[in-house]
Order: sequence, then C-alpha cells, then structure tokens
Amino acid sequence: MDDDRARELLGAERERIESALARLGPVDDGEDSTEEDAANLATDLYQDEYDEGLADDLRAQLEAVERAEERLANGTYGVSVRSGEPIPDERLEIVPTAELTADEERAAEH
Repeated sequence: MDDDRARELLGAERERIESALARLGPVDDGEDSTEEDAANLATDLYQDEYDEGLADDLRAQLEAVERAEERLANGTYGVSVRSGEPIPDERLEIVPTAELTADEERAAEH
C-alpha cells in the first residue's frame, strides 16, 4: 500500500476514535433533585460502567493506530507482525490497523 494512502487511512481512524472518546464525557441528565431513587442510581451505574468499557475499547483501538503509525514509519506497515507475510491492501482498506493476515487472525481466534 502507498504510504500516503496508509497515512490517510490511519489519520481517519485516529480522528474517528478520538471523536468517539470525546463524546463519552460525563452526561448531565438535567435533574436538580438531590434525592435519586434506586432505579436512577442503577441506571446511572450501568451507563457509567458501559461507557468505561467502551472507553477502554476505544483506547485499545487508539493504541493499535499508534502501533500501525510506528510500523509505517519503520517501513513495515502492511506486513504481518507474526509471519512477515504481506497483508493485502483490500484488508488494510477495511482494517488499517491490521497486524496479521486474515488467515492468521482467524487462527488466533480459535
């Protein structure tokens, strides 16, 4: 894959992730009540835990972008980190942070 295209894909991926992280800030429900019922507390707790899990996933995705940018700078972008086999451009267009070939990824999942 052309380095300029790889930079473009990785930049778009970084922007998508950073925007999603920014949207996960605290949410004000507009209620001024100092007393909250148990249902509201449970709902808030669930949402907080859900948001934290989502944020963890997004941070992991951001780390994958950073690793891909390092591979691009080192001239190893588009090559499996495991086998050294080339990763097809079609796969990189869909998953610009791919570290493995599709076959290696499937094998790792099992």
